[in-house]
Amino acid sequence: MRIVNKEEFESIKNNGIVLVDFYADWCGPCKMVAPVLEELSMEYEGQINFVKVNVDQEGDLAGEYGVMSIPNLVLMKDGQIVKQVVGYQPKPAIKALIDTVL
Repeated sequence: MRIVNKEEFESIKNNGIVLVDFYADWCGPCKMVAPVLEELSMEYEGQINFVKVNVDQEGDLAGEYGVMSIPNLVLMKDGQIVKQVVGYQPKPAIKALIDTVL
């Protein structure tokens, strides 16, 4: 997974399926979900782009997507939000979320 800024995000979001992890370095639940997302990014390699957006560095972007609590996972397809979930999610829940768009 790579951390992206607003410009990179704008170029990525319209290319197929993207799972965006809005997070902060100080957020405990964000740290808990990070290894789960890393595993899933390998499992779904070539099917989905996984990216991270640091809300402290990209506050405007977080605001555009209504991010009030983190971790906040936004699943997008061709630039449109398909699903959005807030808080720590276990791996099976994230897989189920992803599988709704595959």
